[in-house]
Amino acid sequence: MSTPFPACGTEDLQAAVERVALVAGKHVARTDADATFPTAALDAMRQSGLLGLLVPVEHGGLGGDLRSLIDTSIRLGRVDMSVAMIFAMHCQQVAALVNHGSAKLRQELLPEIAAGRLYLASVTTETGKGGHLLSAATPLGQRDGELVLDRLAPIVTGGDHADGFLITMRSPDAQSPHEVSLVYAHRHQLEVSGSGEWDPLGMRASHSVALHLAGRLPEHQIVGRNGDFRSISIQTFAPLAHLGWSACWLGTAAGALSRTVKMLRQSRKTAERDPLGSEFLLGRLAGARERLDSVHALLSHSCRTVETSSDLSTPRIQLLLNSLKITASEECYRAVDTLVDAVGMRHGYLRGSPTRLEQALRDLRSTTLNYHNDRLRLADGRLVLLDPEVTFA
Repeated sequence: MSTPFPACGTEDLQAAVERVALVAGKHVARTDADATFPTAALDAMRQSGLLGLLVPVEHGGLGGDLRSLIDTSIRLGRVDMSVAMIFAMHCQQVAALVNHGSAKLRQELLPEIAAGRLYLASVTTETGKGGHLLSAATPLGQRDGELVLDRLAPIVTGGDHADGFLITMRSPDAQSPHEVSLVYAHRHQLEVSGSGEWDPLGMRASHSVALHLAGRLPEHQIVGRNGDFRSISIQTFAPLAHLGWSACWLGTAAGALSRTVKMLRQSRKTAERDPLGSEFLLGRLAGARERLDSVHALLSHSCRTVETSSDLSTPRIQLLLNSLKITASEECYRAVDTLVDAVGMRHGYLRGSPTRLEQALRDLRSTTLNYHNDRLRLADGRLVLLDPEVTFA
């Protein structure tokens, strides 16, 4: 498909990104230590207009494209992976509304997003199925011309702070769990309750708590056709997830490498023996950089493919996007793990180092679990059998 968003390269965008990155950097140590949501960074996204990156200009947004989403996610990931993921996942929801929402729903919501008044959270996880996108156990009800929603979700990133939710539900009268609808709900339309407990290894500022959502909604708040979430997933949800997540992870690993190199260059000025004379260290620095360059190349190629392809459902493109997610999740983690090994206990393993390698390693450990790589490889095995000529996207 052609990109649904015009290119966005304005100075306003760059200023907005740098403003959010600066605020995130000021609070990253506290939000990680306390496992609290980065409200200051979200406020900066609201005030700067960055929440409206993918909102078309005619609705008051920045009119950004996929490349601007990727570049912004990389930049924020260099500072705080939680902030970057919060932003990228919000943009995924915005893209679903832009590409698949009705004219009425777009007119209601897109100006609010552009104005910074509507931060969106994704509700796709469900007890018993995890984050599997293409199935749903909980049925969406219909009564007196309204939609009736009653949904438990074990993980909702930023759910306590979201102004609205995009929620997957089994369609009314569905004959199978794969007939899934995507529904939008304002927070004020719902009774929202759940567990505020969130004490993970990494991604601590994402505050991905369990929520119970219940309420009645107008029927026009179904996004796309009822029961046809699969097409939304193929054309928008999955591509933007894999592109956005990979950009966040690459940014986190690149930030870790940058801080490590700066620390090493500074330390050689005061050290009795030049640390950069170590072949062991140089070899590991090179290895980390090679991994990140490979991820960057695959991410750039995948972005171009999504922008220029008319059909994202073909096996070769699905395989490419799944490979991007798997490769980025594994290689970014390995790059930082290599750096920990290279610089040792003080600057690699202990908290308080300017490299912040231990936080980057903890955050990146979540990447293979975020829609588990084993699940993607199982899907890839079936896709490989559909492409006997081994064509490439």
